Amino acid sequence: MNDSSWGAPPQTGYWGPSDQGPVQGAAPAGPAYDAHSAQQTRPMPIVPDVPEHGGDQDEGRGAARPGGPAFHDDPAARPYQAAPRNPEPPPDAPQPVPRPQKKSAGRDLGAAIGVGLGLGVVIIASLFVVKAVFVAVVVVAVVVGLWELTKRLEERKEIRAPLVPLAIGGAAMVVAGYVRGAEGAWVAMALTALAVLVWRMTEPPEGYLKDVTAGVFAAFYVPFLATFVALMLAAGDGPWRVLTFLVLTVVSDTGAYAVGWRFGRTKLAPRISPGKTREGLLGAVSFAMVAGALCTQFLIDGGAWWQGLLLGLAVAVSATLGDLGESMIKRDLGIKDMGTLLPGHGGIMDRLDSLLPTAPVVWLLLVIFVGSG
Repeated sequence: MNDSSWGAPPQTGYWGPSDQGPVQGAAPAGPAYDAHSAQQTRPMPIVPDVPEHGGDQDEGRGAARPGGPAFHDDPAARPYQAAPRNPEPPPDAPQPVPRPQKKSAGRDLGAAIGVGLGLGVVIIASLFVVKAVFVAVVVVAVVVGLWELTKRLEERKEIRAPLVPLAIGGAAMVVAGYVRGAEGAWVAMALTALAVLVWRMTEPPEGYLKDVTAGVFAAFYVPFLATFVALMLAAGDGPWRVLTFLVLTVVSDTGAYAVGWRFGRTKLAPRISPGKTREGLLGAVSFAMVAGALCTQFLIDGGAWWQGLLLGLAVAVSATLGDLGESMIKRDLGIKDMGTLLPGHGGIMDRLDSLLPTAPVVWLLLVIFVGSG
């Protein structure tokens, strides 16, 4: 019913069943209303007879409604309308203070630390016992990383990058880099790309371009960048160079995580990785520069502490960019982790994201600072 009909001043008569005029003494069929609101009202249901001026109403205050509470000329009155159970507080009412939320690390720290220590033991043992064993460890990591990447591409984007030529070519790339140097790595990369093109020809042509493009990208992103670790290992002090590379990358990631989790406020790249902050980047730079100065001074033959400062700065930047690069890939694929092989970490690719782009940076700066060895 239109709200304008409620609370109108009472009249001397009520409209009857016809439009001939007011009928004296008729029982009211609803609340009183004036002539100006007559066309806005609707027919009311029949109610028992009541006196013309029933209830305790008086001539200027409004008619009493049978079967309901009396009401007056208040435009805000809403007869037959239940009051809300939880009315909204007035705008000036004090708002409840939200309970502070405790920060969460966002991962299973126990599992992450345990897996990290286990991987560290395997890497260090293989690195300083027999170099060829460490090369085998790198090859296994490359092949598993390629499997994770191609599997996610197929699941999420229906892109079928051929895994067999990628795995064989990737392993050959790492071995060639260790045995023949940068020239051998480039030749193996070219042959791997050619093998991807030919292998994909055995399937229907639909999607050929996107499949081979993804295959060449995977060959460059995982095994070719990992080849620079083998190039560092081939030097006379190769194990110490590789250890410096691993320590700086891990320290950079740890500094970014610790400082960002505790003090992070300003987002670094919210559209790519909402969890990363500028404060975390400063933590990565600070931790990596200190570790770089110590490593180059005491682990690298002919190295100086100031070179380590520059090396640490470069590692912090490249590791952060590598992490953001894989975050961009995962966001495009709509996944959180590339795999589940490592509890607390995700997959192998989730651990290689900052290592892969950092390897050529460390290799190049060490060659510039102290030579190829």
